[in-house]
Amino acid sequence: MSLVSTTVKLVLQPTRRDLLRVWAASLAFQSFASCQTRGRERRANVEDGRVVVAFWYAFGDAIRKVLLELVAAFNSSQPRVLVRPVHQGDYFEALAKLRTAIAAGAAPPLSHVVLEVLPYLARAGVLEPLDRYDGARAIPFVPALTQAGAFAAPPGEPLAGIPFNRSTPIAFANGQMLAEAGVAPPATWEELASAASALTRRGPDGETRWGFEVPISWWYWVAMTGQAGGRLVMPDGQVTLGGRAGEDALRFWQRLVRDDRVMRPPPGRDYQAWQSTNDSFLRRRVAMMWSSTAYVRYLEDNASFPVQAAPLPRQSRASVPTGGTMFVILRGAPEEEKQAAWEFVRWMCEREQASTWAARTGYLPVTMPAVDHLVTSGFYARHPNHRVAYDQLANVDPWPWAPELFRIERDVVEPRLEDAVLTGRDAREVLEEARDDARRPA
Repeated sequence: MSLVSTTVKLVLQPTRRDLLRVWAASLAFQSFASCQTRGRERRANVEDGRVVVAFWYAFGDAIRKVLLELVAAFNSSQPRVLVRPVHQGDYFEALAKLRTAIAAGAAPPLSHVVLEVLPYLARAGVLEPLDRYDGARAIPFVPALTQAGAFAAPPGEPLAGIPFNRSTPIAFANGQMLAEAGVAPPATWEELASAASALTRRGPDGETRWGFEVPISWWYWVAMTGQAGGRLVMPDGQVTLGGRAGEDALRFWQRLVRDDRVMRPPPGRDYQAWQSTNDSFLRRRVAMMWSSTAYVRYLEDNASFPVQAAPLPRQSRASVPTGGTMFVILRGAPEEEKQAAWEFVRWMCEREQASTWAARTGYLPVTMPAVDHLVTSGFYARHPNHRVAYDQLANVDPWPWAPELFRIERDVVEPRLEDAVLTGRDAREVLEEARDDARRPA
């Protein structure tokens, strides 16, 4: 494709990142007061005596099937509330649609949003504070997966989100390839480089079986920055992007891709990269990879070899961020619909539903009763990879409660990571540029 045609395509078809930039800017300037007024004027949607709750979600394939079955079970369990799930694409497409609905005063009562955007939405005033809802603070959540556990929030921050599909990055390996090469799951970065070298095979036909692959993505870079001892934002609010640790993380990727040539070069961006990595692993083109705990069940069900999960390797310490989404109730929705939405959210947090969701999808169990059930039922004994994912919560580093966090991820850091790995640009120069950009007002 020529440069001209590429330019035309970009103009005519804005990227997901372009849409989200517009979304963030427009939400920042909209008048939330008008949304509140429109919300009060809206009447609750009632059908046959039941309050209808539109629930916007962003899952596909097997996970969507599990969710829809749970929604159907809830609808059958009581006569007061009818939850109507509406698929809105992936996380980022769903966010763009949610922005439009908020601006129009037509937001659904219930949605779930990617974790890093929660501080921004809370600061914008578009989320319903959940403290006033019955039992919201009493649900026995796994501490690392709550709002307080996922974020280093200032004291007194209202409860804005309830954990739903929660995850961490995790390492996966082809157990057969590890055994044949006499390689153990690496526990350090240097062990990862050595294992990837031992597992890389270059065929005479030019085909390569790579030792390692990970999407060149913000989430995994944040994990590595923490492993190297860094933090994105200092307690005083200074955006450091990990300082030297963030640079070391980027240099390590550059080394594996460009120098050692044991890591598959970046295959794409956003969820294209994630799916490509999973596909390469399942097709035996990659021996080890990093992905999300959310894919544990998917990989086990589709691999023709034993899948072996392990914690992410460390540099100076163990560290992972949490990921996934939180349930949120939109402030502008009619009061009856918000109350009905909370009834469904609370039901999803009960032991049976929370443990079923975790066991059938690979996402983490969000409550302690669900964890206990997975232990006592023998599920973790039969599925040790799921237990690895849960145990890794001991190494969680919380996100900063920073309204700019999502913009920094999508506009500042993410585009620069792939460019730096592919071109070999100096890591310090790249991240100094990113830090300057992150400190500028949106």
